[in-house]
Amino acid sequence: MRVISGGARGRKLKEVGGVDVRSTSDMVKESVFNIVQFDIEGRRVLDLFAGTGQMGHEALSRGAKSCVFVDPSPAAVRLIYENLKLCGFSDLTSVHKRDAFKILEGDTAFNLIFVNPHCNHYTFIETVARDAPHGRLFHALRL
Repeated sequence: MRVISGGARGRKLKEVGGVDVRSTSDMVKESVFNIVQFDIEGRRVLDLFAGTGQMGHEALSRGAKSCVFVDPSPAAVRLIYENLKLCGFSDLTSVHKRDAFKILEGDTAFNLIFVNPHCNHYTFIETVARDAPHGRLFHALRL
């Protein structure tokens, strides 16, 4: 697993196996970023169910202003911190071990939200689409 483009291009990110933390394939990640490539620079990004954090890392590498990573797994949060150090993005981020619903209840607005829930959280996407305030979601991508 690697950062595909931008300032951290080619950096290999650490990953961990198991049911709780899984990685989006590079092919899927590249396809997503081909779609949103002109909507990243200077944007505030939210990476929900972040896992390894690779979607947020890719956005930061391509010029995102900041990224908030959220995952309920302690192993994932540790891994995200390690990958932030590898890429030098620690100053542009915050990482939270918490329920994804809680982060959306706050006052922070995001321009781009990546949602890749674990298999037991698929209804989350429908809830976000229904309950998110108007203008809060910049792009809604279903993978």
